[in-house]
Amino acid sequence: MDNKKKKPMNAPNSMMLRRTLVLMIVCGIAAFSVLGGRLFYLQVIMHDEYESAAIEQQVRETTITPNRGTIYDRNMKILAMSASVDTIYISPIEIVKYGEDPQLIARGLSEILGIDYYKILELTEDTKSWYKTVARKVDEETAQLVRDFKNDNNLIGVKLEVDTKRYYPYGSLASHVIGFVGSENTGRAGIEARVDETLTGVAGRVVRIKNNIGTDMLYTKYENYYVAEDGKDVVLTLDSTIQYYVEKHLQQAIEDFNVGGGAAAIAMDVNTGAILAMASFGNFDLNNYQVVSDEAQALIDAQEDEASKADILYNAQQLQWRNKALSDTYEPGSTFKIITLAMALEEHVADLDTPLYCGGSIKVPGDDKARNCWKVIGHGSQNLVQAVQHSCNVAMITLGVQVGAETFYDYIEAFGFFDKTGIELSGESSGLWWSTEVFTDPDNKSQLAAASFGQTFTVTPLQLITAVSACVNGGYLMEPYIVDKVIAADGSLESRHEPTVVRQVVSEATSEKVNYILEQVVCDQVEGTGKGAYVAGYRIGGKTGTSEKISMLTETGKKEYIVSFIGVAPMDDPQICILVLLDDPDASTAYVSGGIMGAPTVGNMFADILPYIGIEPSYTEEEKTELDKSVPNMLNMPVLEAQSVLENAGLSSRVIGSGETVTAQLPLANYVVAAGSEILIYADATPSEDKETMPDLTGLTYEQARAYLAQYALYIKTSSNNISTASYIVVSKQSIPEGAQVDHGTVVEVTLVSADSSTYGRY
Repeated sequence: MDNKKKKPMNAPNSMMLRRTLVLMIVCGIAAFSVLGGRLFYLQVIMHDEYESAAIEQQVRETTITPNRGTIYDRNMKILAMSASVDTIYISPIEIVKYGEDPQLIARGLSEILGIDYYKILELTEDTKSWYKTVARKVDEETAQLVRDFKNDNNLIGVKLEVDTKRYYPYGSLASHVIGFVGSENTGRAGIEARVDETLTGVAGRVVRIKNNIGTDMLYTKYENYYVAEDGKDVVLTLDSTIQYYVEKHLQQAIEDFNVGGGAAAIAMDVNTGAILAMASFGNFDLNNYQVVSDEAQALIDAQEDEASKADILYNAQQLQWRNKALSDTYEPGSTFKIITLAMALEEHVADLDTPLYCGGSIKVPGDDKARNCWKVIGHGSQNLVQAVQHSCNVAMITLGVQVGAETFYDYIEAFGFFDKTGIELSGESSGLWWSTEVFTDPDNKSQLAAASFGQTFTVTPLQLITAVSACVNGGYLMEPYIVDKVIAADGSLESRHEPTVVRQVVSEATSEKVNYILEQVVCDQVEGTGKGAYVAGYRIGGKTGTSEKISMLTETGKKEYIVSFIGVAPMDDPQICILVLLDDPDASTAYVSGGIMGAPTVGNMFADILPYIGIEPSYTEEEKTELDKSVPNMLNMPVLEAQSVLENAGLSSRVIGSGETVTAQLPLANYVVAAGSEILIYADATPSEDKETMPDLTGLTYEQARAYLAQYALYIKTSSNNISTASYIVVSKQSIPEGAQVDHGTVVEVTLVSADSSTYGRY
């Protein structure tokens, strides 16, 4: 038996140990590489994503809405402001966590907010959400009812959050200029949209740490507060009083002439380019900007399917939000003759006494047929001043041809008709003109002829009033603007718009001549086509315009027109230019003409605006006798003295009764009536209590209407600026309708218009 000791069969030798060690090292390295790679992926590559997720789980962030800046007019009257309101929301997670009754919450909020019960109940079912909006922009009174409901029922899952809501104190005033904001306090139209960033400010934040059950930590060391920066205030060039007068008389013109296509008006400071008023009708209430007109709503209600209703609503809203004063283009017609006049004077092809013959038509090279004057028999021999008074097409074509196509085209560019003005409002359009090659074709002057009297091209109202202002202010084309200054949240002045001269287009000498001629268009009560804009006591100039719409004929074959007037005042020192256009007035209401419809509208505006801005009237003796008079108080006055007082006031009298002292009078003291009206003096007598039937006064002159009413012891006054007794100034509208039963001494207010189509024509 061999007693030699043997090695165990499985005992590792040194080589095996080394191999095992190497394998363990390799495996370890591989394992650590995989782990390191995974850690690198998680901690480096996925760092931002996981960090965001962690923050979202651990942090709650609340936005602090900044106060939106206020919009003011030039006199610091508030046009748009923000007020505190509340957003009502619920937290479904907390409703579940605290065992609150979803049905109770839905029922209570539905009753307070007028929101469908089931809609609110559905919001409570999203039990993973901390925030579900129930209602925005809730006023303080309603928000308090929600607070009371929340407190009475110890509800944690019902929340209120401070927000702001935009208010417009004047409702629809200057609606297209001011614009409006949407539900997220973002500007969507007008100034609100154009300077939205300036008005908005910078939102603040409150960042809070949440605990493991998702509620906020209570200690301030877990909270960061980032202060909101309030928006800046914006001061406009608009004067709310001037804007009111412009809108008032524009609305009256729409009603008087049954204007079907809307209307627009602009009032500009000719020396600075500042917009004092800008109106576009129909307008809308800024506080309810989504509400459309009754006519549009009726059409919507008549539709059966929701898609059609939505389409009509959308189109109606877009139409009512469109600013015709700068977004619409039109053929300016005879108002453009001011531009032709200015360039002709500047180029010395004509002066005030230059003879210009009109035989009723004129033919130029390239035209297939002669171009007619609006007065088909012609104006005959006339000088330059008379040609503009007559609004003679033939004379303007003659001047345009003498200026020459290339020079004419250069002036059009210099007056800014090829470019947008750049005003601080969205939606501005630019006009449509011929190319240089077509307009300056030496063998075809038809375009030049048409342009000379304002046809077959288009401009915007804003372009035209800017150019005309240059013609009357000494020749300087000003950059129109509507934002005067920006005020920082701390009240300091951040920026101010200084008037900007783009270029001088004509000389001051030419501008003086233009002013003289434009005044003759209005003040000459025989030949002036703009005499409807005459205002007693003031020097006003202007030019009429009537143009066929580009479509020319409607589906029924009826021609449609745009009538307009552009006026300037006072002519000894021009300060304000006003442009009015009426789109598609009804021919049955008056002869369709800028002189009959547009001129009185601008005149009425000036009659209110000029005294407001401190320009005092200077009446002639003749004007003094024609002005409406205020009835003096004669009660208890001796009859003879009362008669003398009335005579000195420009009124006549009739005594009823045999007493020596005035015991009653008709009309009462301080009533305003037409000059020369017969005032009834009662001497120990009493006025009759019988009623009178109001007669129809339309078509009568002011003097005729006054005499007619005197038969019934009724009286008349006018809101119109032109109270001339001339035969072409007649009553178009009366404040008390025909057939109404009225007391003796009643005063009816009438609107006077020019109605002599043989004098005006369609110019």
